[in-house]
Amino acid sequence: MIYYVPIGAPLLALVAAAIGAASSGRLSRGAARIIEFFMVMAVAVAVAAGTLLGTSGAGTSPLIGSHGLGFAVRLDVISATMLVLVSFVGWIVVRFSLTYLEGEARQGRFMAWLCFTLASVLTLVVSGNLVVLVAAWSLTSLGLTRLLIFYPDRPAARRVARKKFVIARLSDGALITAAALLATHYGTGDIAAIGAAARGNADGMGAAAALLAVAALLKSAQFPVHGWLTEVMEAPTPVSALLHAGVINAGGFLLIRFADVLVQSPGVLAALVMIGGFTALFGGLVMLTQSAVKTSLAWSTIAQMGFMTMQCGLALFPLALLHIVAHSLYKAHAFLSSGGAVERIAAFRRPGPVAVPSPAAVGRAFVIALAIYAIIGSVAAIFLGQSPQALALGAILIFGMAYLLAQGLADAAPRALTRRLALIAAIATIGYFTLHLSADWLLGGSVPLPRVPGPLEWVLIVLALVTFGIVAVAQALFPLWAYHPAAAGVRVHLANGLYVNALTDRLLGGWRVQNTSITKRLSA
Repeated sequence: MIYYVPIGAPLLALVAAAIGAASSGRLSRGAARIIEFFMVMAVAVAVAAGTLLGTSGAGTSPLIGSHGLGFAVRLDVISATMLVLVSFVGWIVVRFSLTYLEGEARQGRFMAWLCFTLASVLTLVVSGNLVVLVAAWSLTSLGLTRLLIFYPDRPAARRVARKKFVIARLSDGALITAAALLATHYGTGDIAAIGAAARGNADGMGAAAALLAVAALLKSAQFPVHGWLTEVMEAPTPVSALLHAGVINAGGFLLIRFADVLVQSPGVLAALVMIGGFTALFGGLVMLTQSAVKTSLAWSTIAQMGFMTMQCGLALFPLALLHIVAHSLYKAHAFLSSGGAVERIAAFRRPGPVAVPSPAAVGRAFVIALAIYAIIGSVAAIFLGQSPQALALGAILIFGMAYLLAQGLADAAPRALTRRLALIAAIATIGYFTLHLSADWLLGGSVPLPRVPGPLEWVLIVLALVTFGIVAVAQALFPLWAYHPAAAGVRVHLANGLYVNALTDRLLGGWRVQNTSITKRLSA
């Protein structure tokens, strides 16, 4: 019965949602405090579930249902980590919302849908059966859509809600079909049993793996269906924080949860690497051209989810889970503090001129950064048994350190800055391997280990290294050619996301005209 404990967190969030629904207008101070109390209790339940995991081990609750399908809760390292993360971020977002929307005429309704969405995500991460997983997956989209059209009189809010509705239904369809294939093939809906049966057994479930990947890619706003994520700014700020720090991670969670199924399909993993890697590059480049803080953060999320997808494609599932945790905490803080960001930057006074590195300085920076990484990476590979995939991913991350080193190696930069940035690069490299080893240890045998790369994997690894390296060098050299007319044109095209989102809007144009009643029903 102890494995039913995790379901207490989403139940508490549902109670908070009911309190908000009962006060559909402005919330009284007492009601607001009760809502926050229930969310704090949800965090406490999540921590208690993690403690139970340490004392009793992983397990699934008894099934309430028949023929292997029904209601069941799963407690393991993956679910416990996500449960603590989502409940904690949810509590912070709820606490912020109670102040942010104080006095709003429909504050109670907003809090009801916010807590309902949190309850759906919490149920998703502890689901132990395909039935629960699919239901929570769909309900999460329903709650998010309601939040996106909290201000239904805003045309931009209605547009993004319609776009998200289409993409969410496609994602739901892919997941439902994948779940049906898995349940039929393995004769059960128990997620842990499916993983155990798939482990080390390439039994032709490539179709289910592909559909799982499609559902995750659609949920995590991967190219080319990423556009809706950049248009959610018409909703209140807490919605952006919840979306970017919680809901968007559902795709990554799905890939990690069904890692044993995915690793049996090298083609699916290769597709994840290519789509995720391209999305990471595309989102990162567009992010640099955005002038609005929240829009830039949205493109950052697209890039981060792309990088996380690439990690899953390389079978680095522990690192992907670590990425989800780190990104969620960072992005929740970034959105909730974005209101004062412009004022703080405007008040900041630069101590002197900006040092622009020359091509020679950029070259030296990359050589030094890669040398630091080669030394530390060699030690990690020899003594810690790091996989080639992990080493390659670390090399991609070190390109960011090379960019910082280039600033320190500029002619106008003081030597103290150069030494400090070189030390930071070394610490970051050590930190990468330390965190990766910690994640590997934490997940233990919960997810499969990366296989020895074959020809296809090596091609993808080399392609990723070369592509990310070229982009990093171009970024470091950007100040030297930023005022060239060609650069101005490229910047305009990137600022508009290469117009991919405009094409999506055009494709959905006819659908929008014929289905405005859907939005009206959603906003009712």
